[in-house]
Amino acid sequence: MTLDQLKIGQRATITRLKGEGPLTQRLMSLGLLEGTPVAMIRRALGGDPLEIDVMGYALSLRKAEARQIDVETA
Repeated sequence: MTLDQLKIGQRATITRLKGEGPLTQRLMSLGLLEGTPVAMIRRALGGDPLEIDVMGYALSLRKAEARQIDVETA
């Protein structure tokens, strides 16, 4: 399952970041690392962007970015 598939309020743990390059490096610098717990907070109208809770702060991601992150639900 990927991060963009989580329902509002659902919690998960990051298992893998797909790809390499600047986007992956940016996501990692924002705290999206393997083993990190995340939770879906809300979605904008139309479903893009998403707001997630990671390490105690709210982070907005585009749906395409969230698709690059594999998660496992708790």
